[in-house]
Amino acid sequence: MSSGHQRLDRRMARGAAFLGSEVAIMAGAMSWVSERNLVAAMSNAGGFGVIACGAMTPDLLDAEIAGTRALTDKPFGVNLITMHPALFDLIAVCAKHRVGHVVLAGGLPPKGSLEAIKDMGAKLICFAPTLALAKKLIRSGVDALVIEGMEAGGHIGPVSTSVLAQEMLPEIAADVPVFVAGGIGRGEAIAGYLDMGAAGVQLGTRFVCATESIAHPNFKKAFIRASARDAVASVQIDPRLPVIPVRALKNAGGELFTAKQREVAQSLDEGRVAMAEAQLQIEHYWAGALRRAVIEGDVEHGSVMAGQSVGMVTKEEPLADIIASLMAEAAAAFEARAA
Repeated sequence: MSSGHQRLDRRMARGAAFLGSEVAIMAGAMSWVSERNLVAAMSNAGGFGVIACGAMTPDLLDAEIAGTRALTDKPFGVNLITMHPALFDLIAVCAKHRVGHVVLAGGLPPKGSLEAIKDMGAKLICFAPTLALAKKLIRSGVDALVIEGMEAGGHIGPVSTSVLAQEMLPEIAADVPVFVAGGIGRGEAIAGYLDMGAAGVQLGTRFVCATESIAHPNFKKAFIRASARDAVASVQIDPRLPVIPVRALKNAGGELFTAKQREVAQSLDEGRVAMAEAQLQIEHYWAGALRRAVIEGDVEHGSVMAGQSVGMVTKEEPLADIIASLMAEAAAAFEARAA
C-alpha cells in the first residue's frame, strides 16, 4: 500500500469507524434520488448510504428501509426533516428497524426529538450551519455533525464550504466527528478537508449519475451537460416568507418557484394561511417539482437540484468506480504532499 493510501486510511479511520463503513464518505440525502437502490449501492461500495425520507409518510419510510435492507447488509442511515409533521412517528419507524444512524436536517431539532433518537440506540448526526449552533448541538448530545457550504445542491445556507471548514473544524473537530459537505467533486478536496481535521465528507451531486441511481435519463443528461455556473440559488421574494434558498440548474422551473412564492405571500397577506402552513406549502412545492424532474424527466419545469460540483460529473458510471476514483485522487494528493 502506498504512503498516500496509508495516510488516507489513517485520516478516515475515525469517520469510517463512526459510520461502520470502509471509507468515510457519506452520500448526501437527495429526495427521490436517495432511495433504496442508490443507498444500498453506496453502502455496498464501501461508503455510507443515507435514505432521504423527505416528505414520506411513516408507511413509505417503513417500506423504504425494508427495501434497502433487502439489498445490503452494510450500515446505512436515514435522513429526517425536522419540520416533518410526523417526525416522531418516523423516528419510531427507524427504531422498529434498528436503524443505526439518523441524520436530522432542516433546522433546530424540535424538543424531545434528540432524546427519542438517542433512546432508540441510534447515532445522531445533525447539520450545523454556524459555529454557535454546532457548539449547542454538541452540548445537547449529538454524536456527529455535517457542515455544509452554499456550493451544495438543494437547500443551502449563505456561507461557503471552505470558510465554514476553516472557522469550525479547529473549534469542534476534537469533540465529535465532523463531515464536510458542499461542492466536493474530487479526491484532492477530500484530502484537504481531512487534513484540516474533518472525520470524513458528504457528497451528493457526484453520485446522481451513478449507474445505480434511478434518476431519469433526462435528469442525468442535464447533470452531464451542466457546468458549475449553471447551478444557481433560488431567490427569496418576500422577507416575511423565510424561504431557505435552493441550488438547482437554471431552467423555467426557477421562474415557477418565484410565482409560487408570490401566490403563498398573497395567501399570507389575506390571512388565508398561517406562517407554518405557508412554509409547508413551499416545502411541498419543492418535493413535487423535484419529483417531476427526477422521476418524470421534466428537466425544464421541474427542479433539477444540483451542487456546483456538477461540472465534475461527466458520465454515468457505477458507484463503486466513483468511490474508487475519489479515493485514488485523495491518496495521490496525500502522496504528493509527503514528497
